[in-house]
Amino acid sequence: MAMKKKKEMPQPFAAATKDQRFAGTFEVLVPVEGRVRPLRAAQNFPSLKAAEDWIHSPDGVDTIARLVAENAG
Repeated sequence: MAMKKKKEMPQPFAAATKDQRFAGTFEVLVPVEGRVRPLRAAQNFPSLKAAEDWIHSPDGVDTIARLVAENAG
């Protein structure tokens, strides 16, 4: 019998900023359970690589954990 996969929240990800005032920059989006739209981290980054590197940095990990904890449930 096949095992069912448990539903997990998607991981934080970097995407191009949609705000025209910051065109050409990237932001980090954090999916949170119970929300339709992901939360935005409070920073803009000049490149996709910089945003992805921030996600895995100690500051990024702490910020993402805080956002998830504050908005969970």
